[in-house]
Amino acid sequence: MISRENFAGWYRNRFVWVAAILLVVSASAVVLVNRAGPEAQPADLQTQITARMRTTLEQADPGQHNHTGHGAQQAATTEKPAVICGVRVYGYEPTGATALADVQTVYGFHLCGVAEQKRPWDVAVKLAGPVIMDMSTEPAGIQVVEATEEVMFTDRVRQMLPPKYADLALKEALTESEMADQRRRYDAAAGL
Repeated sequence: MISRENFAGWYRNRFVWVAAILLVVSASAVVLVNRAGPEAQPADLQTQITARMRTTLEQADPGQHNHTGHGAQQAATTEKPAVICGVRVYGYEPTGATALADVQTVYGFHLCGVAEQKRPWDVAVKLAGPVIMDMSTEPAGIQVVEATEEVMFTDRVRQMLPPKYADLALKEALTESEMADQRRRYDAAAGL
C-alpha cells in the first residue's frame, strides 16, 4: 500500500515538476516571440556610429581624407580603386544621444587603404589619423586632424578634439579585431 506521507511527497514532487516544465516552456516562448518579432532590434548606438563612419569614409573620395600628401596611383582604367577603412569611435556629441539621428559630431580614428588590384597591404596607399565627422550634414563632413607648419601634430590633436578624446587619439588606434577585419576586406577588394 501507499502511505499518506509517500503519496503527499509524490504528489508535491509531481506539481513541482509540472511547474518547472511550465516555467521553462513559458520562458522559451517569450524568448522566441521577442526574437521573431516583426521589427528587428537595432544594433547599439556605438555599432551604428562605427558602421556609418566606416561607410562614409569608404564612399568618400580619398582626397577628402587625404592628409598625408599621398594619392592613389590611377591605373590605366578609369575605374577608381576601392577604399577600405578600419575605424574606431572615441566618442560622440551630444553624449546623451540615444539614436543615430541625434548624433551631431563623432570623434575617432581611421586607417584606410586604397585597394588597387594585386597591390599588397604593405605597399598600399594609406590614409590614417584622428578624424572628426559632422553627422548633421548629408553626406557627413570629414575633418582630418593634421599638423601644420606652425602647429605640431600633438598640439593640433589637443586643439581640435575635446580633452577626453584627444588623450585617446594620442594613445590608441584600431583594435586588433577591427584591423583583422579591415585586412580581410582589403585583400578581397585588391584581389589577393
